[in-house]
Formats: sequence, C-alpha cells, structure tokens
Amino acid sequence: MKFLDLQGAKFPALGFGTWQLTGEQCTQAVKAAINIGYRHIDTAQIYENEGEVGQGIKNAGISRKELFVTTKIWTSNFTSALVASSMEESLEKLGMDYVDLLLMHWPNPAIPLAETLGAMQELVKKGKTKAIGVSNFPVALMREAVEKCKVPVACNQVEYHAMLSQKSVLNYAHGYGIIVTAYSPLGRGKLANHPLLTEIGRKYGKTSSQIALRWLIDQSNVAAIPKAASEKNAKVNFDIFDFELSASDQKEINALGGDNRLINPGFAPQWDAA
Repeated sequence: MKFLDLQGAKFPALGFGTWQLTGEQCTQAVKAAINIGYRHIDTAQIYENEGEVGQGIKNAGISRKELFVTTKIWTSNFTSALVASSMEESLEKLGMDYVDLLLMHWPNPAIPLAETLGAMQELVKKGKTKAIGVSNFPVALMREAVEKCKVPVACNQVEYHAMLSQKSVLNYAHGYGIIVTAYSPLGRGKLANHPLLTEIGRKYGKTSSQIALRWLIDQSNVAAIPKAASEKNAKVNFDIFDFELSASDQKEINALGGDNRLINPGFAPQWDAA
C-alpha cells in the first residue's frame, strides 16, 4: 500500500468507493474490501449508505485506528447549524466517534464558503473529524477556500481519470499541499478496454483498469477511490502495488488527457479548461 501525508495523517492512496452501493450489498462489499486490504473507505451523506458502510466495517472486525474513513456533507447542510447536526447524524449512522476526513460535497454558492468551512473547522476542534476538505472544486473555489477562509484544506475530491485532464486543479493543489482524490478513476468502466492502457498492461501482466489506477497513484499527492460491487473486482483493483509504470508509459498516458467529463450535474460549478 502507498500512503500520502494528509496533514500528518497516513492517507492510503488507494481507497474503496461506495457510491451507488446500498443495503446488504454495500455492507458485504465494505467488509470484503477491508479483508482484501483496503484501509481507506469513502462514503457520503447523499449516498444514503453510511449505516451500511459502518456495519460493514464493524463486521470486518478491524480496529478503527487502522482505517481511514471519509464522509461528505451534502450541499443542503452547509449552514453552521446544519454542519454540526448533520455530522452527528453521520457519526451515529457510521457507529463512530469521529471520521478521518470530512468534505464539502460539491460547492453551494447560496451559502458563504467561509461559513461552511468555519463550521467544519469547529468539528476538527471538537474531535469529530481529523481533517476537512472539499470536493468538485475548480481552481477559483480552491483559491477562495485557501486565501479567504484561512482554514486548512486537506483534500479536493474530483472526477479524475486518464480521459479527463485535471492539470489546473493538480497544479494549484500541489502548491498548497492539498491531496487530490480521484473519484470515477476508471471512467465509470470506460477505461476497462482502453486500447493504449490494454497495450501497456500486457507488458506488466495487468488489466487496462489496473494500469489506469496505477497511473493515478503514481502521481504526487493523488489518491484514487474505485468502487467495486463484487469482491473479484475489488481484488483486481487492489492488485496494483507489485509493479511500477515506466516513465515512457506514464508519458503516453499523460498525453491522453482530454475533457471527457462524465459527472456534470446542472448545479456543477464552472469547470477549469482541460
């Protein structure tokens, strides 16, 4: 496993995403992921599966201290009062006293950013979360968070994969020690049979998807959180630590870039140019 430094905490570069996993399937998937070796579990209020995620962690029988757990506050809970109460609700569902990372889940221009991040920082002081961050923030909003709010931003979780350049976000984040976590790192399945990644994979005895994940976590201060409903796929995604991509292979994948954004709801912010 590769670890990143998230404000002094060990942040596993490969995590297990749980978006669209619900019910018993979610509980079993989380338990299986932990048994495979995942130590970074990602969930969110809007996923409506925090209870199942917490049960899966409990069923795995692992010490809480060995895990890094991330959840996210939904945009309708961004006022000071709701940040605190919704955090308590999340912790109750998860069956935990704290999370390791709490993120704003998408920006909400109707509520001042300073108000939300300030309330989240109070949760750090109270021990409800170890660190705070944002998600789906373009550079303009990252800059506002860093320069105007004066609150330590640990992470920005964004869609990032070999078909979507996030150069602007990455460059800004690196300048301030902010980790970029890639969700949909496999392009929602579109990278499973990518010609270039498949060709590179043959050299290492790896799949196209494994190459895509390795390419991400080989980058400085980048983590990835692939989702896998089946234990088989979760194992495949985790099996990426026994090889390293050559500089020439990394360069070829870097050149793919592009603006193939897959997650772009109507309330999304103005994205940075690819």
